[in-house]
Amino acid sequence: MEIQEETKCPICLQYLTDPVTIDCGHNFCRVCITQHCETWTEGDHDPLCCPSCKSIIRNRTLQNNYQLANIVKTIKKLDLKPGKENLCERHSKALDLFCDKDGEAVCVVCWRSPEHRSHPVLLIEEDFQKYKEKIQAYLKTLSEEREKLLGFKVTGEDKIQEYLKQIEKERQKIVSEFQQLLQFLEEQERLLLAQLEKLDKEIVKIQNENITKLSEEISRLSELISEMEGKYQKPAREFLQDFRSTLSRCEKGKFQQPLEITPELEKRLSDYSQKTMALMETLRKFKATLPSPLETKRGESLGSCGLVNVTLDPDTAHPELVLSEDQKSVRWGHTRQDLPNNPERFDSELCLLGCEGFTSGRHCWEVEVKVQGGGHWAVGVARESVRRKGWIHLNPKEGIWAVELRRGPSRIRVCLDCERGQVTFFNAGDEALIFTFLLASVPGERIRPWLWVGGSQLRPCP
Repeated sequence: MEIQEETKCPICLQYLTDPVTIDCGHNFCRVCITQHCETWTEGDHDPLCCPSCKSIIRNRTLQNNYQLANIVKTIKKLDLKPGKENLCERHSKALDLFCDKDGEAVCVVCWRSPEHRSHPVLLIEEDFQKYKEKIQAYLKTLSEEREKLLGFKVTGEDKIQEYLKQIEKERQKIVSEFQQLLQFLEEQERLLLAQLEKLDKEIVKIQNENITKLSEEISRLSELISEMEGKYQKPAREFLQDFRSTLSRCEKGKFQQPLEITPELEKRLSDYSQKTMALMETLRKFKATLPSPLETKRGESLGSCGLVNVTLDPDTAHPELVLSEDQKSVRWGHTRQDLPNNPERFDSELCLLGCEGFTSGRHCWEVEVKVQGGGHWAVGVARESVRRKGWIHLNPKEGIWAVELRRGPSRIRVCLDCERGQVTFFNAGDEALIFTFLLASVPGERIRPWLWVGGSQLRPCP
């Protein structure tokens, strides 16, 4: 019968046992569909599909179908087969009747027994037709609901894809605009610095010429003064000898004024100053129109970030760095320890990495600083592939995004956002923004906490 076929599993072809529904709407025995999914692995060339309609199974969550389970239970009771199985086990009579109250087929003797005498009992064909109509109504309702949900699913997926495409387009637009803005700012920086460098050289040239001329004049006047002082001490006859020549040299020894900054040079310096102020004002106004990273973090709450308890990796630590037993703090020991020169270890810079690595999500941790000596230190993140041997530069080109400070805050918060591709640094004391880096795109490569110890003791903490 069609009704019976609807209540059978497409895999085992038996009545559904513990029926469940997958995302395309078809029903299976829980065990059958679970085994079907387990036979597929991530490395298979073909996708995991529904055994009935071949739709791709994207969500493996199985939904219990209790209503269908009840229908199957009723159908199984009505599914009477000819032969011995159609006889009453107690009385060996034909099971021609059906007890509505107990929901089971009975023979004539059972019907007349005290157990079923007061129960409503009908001929099995009459009861079968009544239940068949009920089940057909249920099946129609369930099918309509399934079609409706499938329609919602398709429509929802289409809308989600539209939203995702729009988000990706906006993301690309933002990245492109900011790259152009960064390029423009870098060009402006190079231009202004080059102009100031030229002006600097001109002023230094004037200064050097003035120093040279002044030194020559001072030397000449010193000689003349010495000569006059000697002549002043001589007797009258010698004093008056060559007196006119001496006076003539004094009159010619007028001090030569040093070169002055020309009005043209002063105007150029003033113009550069005005350009710089205008540029700074523009940048301030631009910054004021955007939410600060701190406000963004507050809006999303630190709860949306993964709070990381950083453990320091001893295999990466420079031989002169001393780690605590719990690998939670590090200081400079000044003495090179006898440690294996493994490929992971930094051998020239006083730095090391955290054990944790990230490729997605948002993650925050803080670094507590205890200043020692000069108080020079740096914190940040680095690519897993960062160069470990020889001297390295602490900049993004080397795969390091970090802030380097002398004294300053006693606690720095590092916020790594892999989704946005940025790392932001805050003063954990007053939550003031220190700096934000945009990370270069490194698909699949892990980003790890990074510390440069210098003359301080550093302790990462959540």
